[in-house]
Amino acid sequence: MPAPSAMAEPIPRAFTLPGWQGSGPGHWQSRWEPLHGFERVEQDDWIWPRRGDWMARLEEVLLTSQYHPVVLVAHSLGCHLVAAWAAHSSNAAARGRVKAALLVAPPDLERTDLPPNLFAWRPVVVERLPFPSIAVLSHDDPFAALAPSRALAARWGSETIEIGARGHVNAESGLADWPEGYALVRRLWACVP
Repeated sequence: MPAPSAMAEPIPRAFTLPGWQGSGPGHWQSRWEPLHGFERVEQDDWIWPRRGDWMARLEEVLLTSQYHPVVLVAHSLGCHLVAAWAAHSSNAAARGRVKAALLVAPPDLERTDLPPNLFAWRPVVVERLPFPSIAVLSHDDPFAALAPSRALAARWGSETIEIGARGHVNAESGLADWPEGYALVRRLWACVP
């Protein structure tokens, strides 16, 4: 009789939440979808995003999905979507829906040079998230200085991981499939009951 084999690690189930203008084909989120079986939450308007519309779409996807729980994998404005949805939805605290969130490169929405397309996302939602989260920050993100990003992550109750000078942690950052980021998703999936 063969020796019992080690059980394979469970594969995380996740929804990707792109930011303003979506994530193109070279973005790590777009690469993760076919590579790891993640599903994108598609929004109706990526150019003039309305916070309420994006929140309603995320709520709809989570309530109709056959997959529970999931990890939310957010980039840029998608991080603010997670915070706004979690502060508003009665389903956010329900442990059966969202297990945790990876929040990558949240932009500073209080900047004086914020594009008018994003004014509707003010005021910034800063309530503590009702599930574990990791915020990934870059030292030279053109859309958020490091100190405000750290402060925002702390208010959300997120563990903070700084990855050096990687720009906006997007396709231009040269991350390709970004295995280090995927390892964080696996860590969230494995460590949270």
